[in-house]
Amino acid sequence: MTVHKNPPMTAMAREIAEIPAATKSLLAQFGEIAAIAESIRKSKRHFIVICGRGSSGHVGVYLRYLFETRLGLLVSAAAPSVVTAYRRPSDMRHVIFIVISQSGRSPDLVTATRLAREYGALTIALVNEVDSPVAAEAELVLPVRAGREHAVAATKTVALSMVAGAQLIAALTDDQDLTQALDRLPQRLTAALACDWSAWGKRLHTAPAAFVIGRGYGFGPAREIALKLTETMQIPALGYSAAELRHGPRAAVTPATPVLVLRQNDEAAATVDDLVYDLVEQNETVFAAGGPAGTLPWIGDDHPICDPIAMLLPAYIAIERATRQRGLDPDKPRHLSKVTHTL
Repeated sequence: MTVHKNPPMTAMAREIAEIPAATKSLLAQFGEIAAIAESIRKSKRHFIVICGRGSSGHVGVYLRYLFETRLGLLVSAAAPSVVTAYRRPSDMRHVIFIVISQSGRSPDLVTATRLAREYGALTIALVNEVDSPVAAEAELVLPVRAGREHAVAATKTVALSMVAGAQLIAALTDDQDLTQALDRLPQRLTAALACDWSAWGKRLHTAPAAFVIGRGYGFGPAREIALKLTETMQIPALGYSAAELRHGPRAAVTPATPVLVLRQNDEAAATVDDLVYDLVEQNETVFAAGGPAGTLPWIGDDHPICDPIAMLLPAYIAIERATRQRGLDPDKPRHLSKVTHTL
């Protein structure tokens, strides 16, 4: 009799499953969060520069919406090549510089952080490895504490970096509703793991390209999901806001290019709902999470800052499974390694 063994769990699948427990541990770091929040208050600076590449850059997009909507602080994305290639450091005496990195070892991020601090910025490193070169260059360190991440396609560190950012915003604003929602988040993340988005994953097998849509707090997660599709499944995937898609990118959407839409219950929801209804009416292939037009299993609305983080998990799971079904190894994307290099 032939015995069929289940394939071993990939590192990507294992690390996705670890996110709820890791989030619970992360949320216990009250002292570090409070200290960084106090340093930001005392600095009396009103401009944020966020530095990160790839998935870390998408965390930065998420943080941008938090700082701008909850604190009214203007946020810009850093361009490390300004200092690494063009060698033109900027005056940063009025800036809070936040560098986001999984490994903390990318040479361009190390250089950008060192020069930001040298030129007057209050520097904060949001990192998983607290003994990394990036952390050493920053004045303040906000640990992600995700533990070792083995899969090249980061999942656990991305979700936890977003959680840490939301926790910092809650401390800066003394927002008790957000604090309580963060306390509920580990349980909701566990429930999100059981949401089966394989209907979307199956449509990716033959898709020539894919789109992922979000708005506001969901825009960073949407871009992150699109990147994971490209990294692991080797198909072009683009993340857009619901407003952006209605312009030039709409011309590229066809029934063959599935559209995943993330929708949190906030001021941006109506725009997202309208887009879903329009795409469905035009016979496009749409998979929506959240809201009255939702077609994918979901755990229901909670806090709009936390829900887009939770939506990462079923998307990650669907991508990991679809990648394996495509005959690819999600732990070893082509041409990629874990530590990034200067670009």
